[in-house]
Amino acid sequence: MSNIKIQSIAIIGKQNNPLYIKNFSLSHPDLKYHYIAHTSCDVIEERADTYLGLLYAMEDLDVYGYITNTRVKFVVVLSVTDAIKNTDMKNLFKRIHNAYINQVCNPFYNLDGKRSIVSKRFVAAIDAIGNMPSDGDDYDSS
Repeated sequence: MSNIKIQSIAIIGKQNNPLYIKNFSLSHPDLKYHYIAHTSCDVIEERADTYLGLLYAMEDLDVYGYITNTRVKFVVVLSVTDAIKNTDMKNLFKRIHNAYINQVCNPFYNLDGKRSIVSKRFVAAIDAIGNMPSDGDDYDSS
């Protein structure tokens, strides 16, 4: 994955409640990414495919989306200078989805709860995805 600089990763629940939002940017406040994740929900509801692609561009940020079969939404905010390949974004969302699946498979996780995800293992997986090298090939999602 060349030229991808992840600014934020958000996991949004079925009822559009934020389950997890991680800010990887030092220059933008957390509240901005909460706003972007929330406004993305309107755009996501209009689409039918699981990989939603580029939802919209805002200032110097591109917002991409993905929705699972259970209606959980993933939003990734990127700061880019060049075009991003769809295959790179699909691979990124697969990694996020795998981390979420591992979280959901935890028998102590309340799937229908509205609480945020606080699992150390999940947080570490998202941190690894957000801080991965630009080529993305060194990350193991297991």
